[in-house]
Amino acid sequence: MKPAWYQQQWEALKAQPAPAPEQLRSLAQRIAASFVDRYFYSDEYNEHYIRLICEMATHFSDQGLNQIAARTLFGVIVERLCDDFEELQTETYNRLICQVTAFLRALPEGARLGARLDAFHLQTQEQLYQRIESTRLSPDLPLPRGLRPRKILILSRVTIGADVAVTSVICQRLANVWPGAELVVLGNAKLRQIMAPESGLRVRDLHYARHGGLVERFSVWLDLVDTVQEELAGLDEGEYLVFDPDSRLTQLGVLPLVPDRWYRFFNSRGKSGYPVKGSISALTNVWMDAVLGQGDSCYPQVWLAQEVVEAAARFIRAQSHGGRRKVVTLNFGVGGNPRKRVEGDFEAQLVLSLLQEPDTLVLLDMGFGEEETARSRHVLARAREAGHGTAELRFCDLAGADPQARLLGIECDVGEIAALIARSDEFIGYDSACQHIGAALGVRTCTVFAGSNNARFIRRWHATGPNSSEILYVDTLSREHQIDIRELLERLQDLRCH
Repeated sequence: MKPAWYQQQWEALKAQPAPAPEQLRSLAQRIAASFVDRYFYSDEYNEHYIRLICEMATHFSDQGLNQIAARTLFGVIVERLCDDFEELQTETYNRLICQVTAFLRALPEGARLGARLDAFHLQTQEQLYQRIESTRLSPDLPLPRGLRPRKILILSRVTIGADVAVTSVICQRLANVWPGAELVVLGNAKLRQIMAPESGLRVRDLHYARHGGLVERFSVWLDLVDTVQEELAGLDEGEYLVFDPDSRLTQLGVLPLVPDRWYRFFNSRGKSGYPVKGSISALTNVWMDAVLGQGDSCYPQVWLAQEVVEAAARFIRAQSHGGRRKVVTLNFGVGGNPRKRVEGDFEAQLVLSLLQEPDTLVLLDMGFGEEETARSRHVLARAREAGHGTAELRFCDLAGADPQARLLGIECDVGEIAALIARSDEFIGYDSACQHIGAALGVRTCTVFAGSNNARFIRRWHATGPNSSEILYVDTLSREHQIDIRELLERLQDLRCH
């Protein structure tokens, strides 16, 4: 459909005193899909579709209505552009974000955004676009020789899994080169659960609204600029560095922070010279080699609080009957992306098959949110119906767990499930944070990879670590392909045993 048709429909919705959310969602999704259709068909970038979605995401006084189009923009268009790991899609993403930024800064509520960009001498959409494209296309520049930074800021990738796979590698590499520098990770407070003080890192809280409105998502950059300036106060040029691992905090590098000489950006979505088949962690090491001028590759790592590690260790010792029990930890979380889940009875059948193995204790992370918790309770119920001893408890109550139970559903946070994984013989889960945590901890890890037919995406995001890390690919997208749960379980058993 031509943009004029969608413009008419949007004008009709605006004229309604209270448009129904479903009407807005339908229109936003059709506009977004039309943009993607034209882009994939002929490499056409239709700015009118993007402008329409921006209008829909900022028009209403009710922020709940605005969020409908904002979620569609990021969920339908941005994710598809970023997940391909192709240079052409990266250029298109940069063009899109520059257009959205120009739209927002022209609004009354975007005045601060515009003023901040003006301070960086970026007054126009084209200037912003040329800056990020120059960064994207330029070779990875090594830092000046003889540099002795006092403080290094590393931006979070926002999601825990990406921070394990990417940010933890950057932190290790920097600490090895500059052991005397203060390393500060800017991100969500949850990072402290996998970057405890024992790491030598300091986490500075900075929240990113992954599900917020359009203005809210871009306003985090304003908070980030303030935070960076506070952290760097009193430091001269050459005494600080800022590392951006393709962070959503800067909209994947589009929005600036400091002079380019002291800033390094990791174009994780694709760059000439990067290995085609490498994982995201391997690419991070390649980038750090170029920036630091030396090679000293690191696996991803997590740093857990000692008291949490000790609590998990005591529990596992008591439950494993002196080491006679094998411990398998499971997490069926998908980070809010249901496409990564295998629907039907797969999760329950997987747990039942594990419980058939003698001397095996299965720990099931209850998950985050009502839906994941309900799914976990369904699995527990199926196991009880099959005659297995089960229990549901919190991590803080592990000392009272029934030592005869075969399946324990445990309510825990990221650091606590990481501590349990660390003491397990094996971890199994979907493509989410825990696969990266398990691999980083050196635990045998098997990831059930569903929701994508993009081979490069799977290669990039497979977990890496010092122990075996396997994937079980499940084609959940082809309509003609029926999921055979028995076949999946047999393939999984083959991976685990060989």
